[in-house]
Amino acid sequence: MNTVLRIFCLAVIFIVFGCKEKTEAKKAKSDVANELIEKEGVVPSIWVDNRVAKAKARLTSSEAGKIVWQSMEAHGGLHKWYSNGALSFRFNYQPLDGSTVRDSYQVVDVWNNRALHTSTTDKDAKFGWDGSTAWVKAKDSTAFAYDTKFWALTPLYLFGYPFIVDGEGVNLELLPETTYKGKVNDVVKITFDAGTGDAPDDYYILQFDKESHFLTATRYIVSYPKYFKDGGHNPEKFMEVGELVNVSGVLLPNGLKTHWTLENEQQGEYITKIEITDIKYVKNIEEGYFKAPEGAKIVD
Repeated sequence: MNTVLRIFCLAVIFIVFGCKEKTEAKKAKSDVANELIEKEGVVPSIWVDNRVAKAKARLTSSEAGKIVWQSMEAHGGLHKWYSNGALSFRFNYQPLDGSTVRDSYQVVDVWNNRALHTSTTDKDAKFGWDGSTAWVKAKDSTAFAYDTKFWALTPLYLFGYPFIVDGEGVNLELLPETTYKGKVNDVVKITFDAGTGDAPDDYYILQFDKESHFLTATRYIVSYPKYFKDGGHNPEKFMEVGELVNVSGVLLPNGLKTHWTLENEQQGEYITKIEITDIKYVKNIEEGYFKAPEGAKIVD
């Protein structure tokens, strides 16, 4: 082997093994960080910093995104949203037509979109989503007489705005201003790329008080394919945001009031009362907390 070829081979070996060591070191750090999230509900600060910086760059690149970012800041900031830990609350969804009530205590990992629900009447009845698998554990189907897979993260998507539009696959469109309860509101429409979530055809139209930047109302549709197998969606709903409460520096509503949307884009008939209580952030989550427990049924 000539000298040039020998040097070349040694360089290749150095690069390959050097890259391998760096990759393994990076994976080790990632494993430690994931273990920390799993066991303590704490996301490493540098992860939060990076995610927030990317979200800010993405959002502030458009006029619609700037409005959403201003609202995030007004509600306590995206950094607090992700660094406080998992979000725990009771979500009591009460249709006024007498149809199925959905009432559960839940813990949601807002970083990885995982959730565990516990019945308010039977502490042993639970369902959840671990990021890839939906499951339910209950004595019988009467414990949760609704689609638990669909509902696992739905409460977060009803009251977690504006924070939950920081990711990929989210499209923002600035709509004309509107007047709501005598105040001028900025309006931003949220749509999703194909393949984003279980219902990418959903849309949300967010209204923000132009002065305070607080979220005041959300108009939205449900297009979940299991409910609308031939396509389509339900009529648009108009959801009033309730009183904002301070939860470890993050302002979240303690309730929502859902109406049908009128032709003038204002609220019509009042159809659902939602009470959100016992809101707090939790840490020190047990390892495997969101995984299906022994005896649970996996939901397709």
